[in-house]
Amino acid sequence: MTLGGPGRSLSGTTGKFLADEAGTLTVFGLTFLILMIMIGGVAVDVMRYEARRTLLQNTLDRSTLAAASLTQDLDPKGVVNDYFLKAGLLQDLTSVTVVSAINGRKVTATAASDTNPIFMHLAGVNQLDALGLSTAEQRINNVEIMLVLDVSGSMASNSKLTNLKTAANQFVTSMLTNDIEHKISIGIVPFNGQVNLGTDLAGEFNLTDLNGLPLSTPIQAGVDCVDLPLSAYSSYAVSTSDPLPMTSNVDTYSGSSTQTPYELNKWCPGSTAYTGNPAGSGGNIVRLPQQDIQTLQGYINGLSAVGATSINAGLKWGVSLLDPSMQTVYSHAMTANKMPATMSGRPLAYDAPDAMKVIVLMTDGENFAEERVNHDYKTGVSPIWKSTLDGKYSIYHDSKVNSTTSAKLCASRPFYVLHLNAWQSRPWNGTSPLSTACYDPNALVVGSTAMTWPQVWAAMTMQYVAQNFYAKPGMATLSSQMNLFRAQTATTTMDTQLQEACTAAKNNNVIIYGIAFEATTNGQTQIRNCSTDSVAGSHYFNASGIQISSAFAAIAKNISQLRLTQ
Repeated sequence: MTLGGPGRSLSGTTGKFLADEAGTLTVFGLTFLILMIMIGGVAVDVMRYEARRTLLQNTLDRSTLAAASLTQDLDPKGVVNDYFLKAGLLQDLTSVTVVSAINGRKVTATAASDTNPIFMHLAGVNQLDALGLSTAEQRINNVEIMLVLDVSGSMASNSKLTNLKTAANQFVTSMLTNDIEHKISIGIVPFNGQVNLGTDLAGEFNLTDLNGLPLSTPIQAGVDCVDLPLSAYSSYAVSTSDPLPMTSNVDTYSGSSTQTPYELNKWCPGSTAYTGNPAGSGGNIVRLPQQDIQTLQGYINGLSAVGATSINAGLKWGVSLLDPSMQTVYSHAMTANKMPATMSGRPLAYDAPDAMKVIVLMTDGENFAEERVNHDYKTGVSPIWKSTLDGKYSIYHDSKVNSTTSAKLCASRPFYVLHLNAWQSRPWNGTSPLSTACYDPNALVVGSTAMTWPQVWAAMTMQYVAQNFYAKPGMATLSSQMNLFRAQTATTTMDTQLQEACTAAKNNNVIIYGIAFEATTNGQTQIRNCSTDSVAGSHYFNASGIQISSAFAAIAKNISQLRLTQ
């Protein structure tokens, strides 16, 4: 046995073992290297994915925000597409959904981009999509509402005024109950043949042809209507500085045999026209916007049905009171604690991004030809004299004076005495002058006083004056004298004025809801044409009976659903 043999055998075995171990490390090293490459590759794939996803999401966010903006006039879908096109991602845009409302717009877009993983497919991940979703929405917080409501005499029939009050009260409750941030305001413009501004609001304007002159017979209280100039209907607001003539307190409608004026036949009825309403003449006056339910419902419950119908005037005042030029008027009312301080800064600008202006216009009829007293017969001294002894009347007619010679001037008899149906040399003062008495234009008159035109209209109807003081003595016909006294506005002109005011409002993004409440055919046409989206009629309601509550409820629901506090 040799000692060296086994030793050589052991050495060979160890060598083989060492050779085998070296191979194992190589495999391990290669495996580890592959794993490291894969991890690095996954990181690369993830970074590529995240970069793509970030670009995708940023493009989605920017595009939807731009498309949802209420100041954006372009097609919202086109805006999103354009953003993706310029980012080189148009092929990745999968959907665009646009929900447009009157006071808001919601845009939702989705996108997906395959980043084609380079290394992750080694782990069985063959597709890695970068997905994106973005929704942008702009809504209106501040809502300014004017209820423009017909309170003409026909509203007294068929329980229409009662149904209107119920519907309007429910509307106020629905709009304001949850308005804890005081974002919504509601004003009321009642109209009949005119719009009675009320003393406080009327005082904010430059009024002319005032009725309130010192009179022996007081003028009816509560008459604060104005005759709007024709130019007002094509403009946005009624100017507080331009001269604005008051509506004369006169009965133009009663027949020539009626002497005492009838309040129901005046274009701006005074307080005695509302004898059936405990609220008196205070009921049918403009109410500046409020935010208190009980206050507004008190105003609504105080409305009375009386007078003619001038939808054009009602709508015009409703539009004007939403115009930003009324901020000073509102500020004065707040200072006087007649409007809440929470409304500071209103009416807001038309283009305020968080504001919406709404008019709810309701009528049960159509325009009725308006009558306005001509300027020369509104104020100043009239030719009619009243005896201080017995209250009887006479009138001076200048055409009866012949001043060519002194003798003819003396023989002139220019005063017509109504109850005697006779011409005299001086006004009636309780007695008749001698038939031989000369007419003296400079003579001092005792016992009789020249009346102002407001005094005349407070005592007598217009047709009575035209007939008895002009037609009866042969100085004019009834119709010709009436045409001198007053001008009539044709209903077709009033319809045109209404639509001009509606168009001006809609051009400034004022939303108009129209309610024809058991109205005539032309009334329905005018209200629908005035409303927003008149072609489709989406803002127009033709209601009868208690259906008016459904119309108001639908309007309230529409406004409430559209409004979202940001």
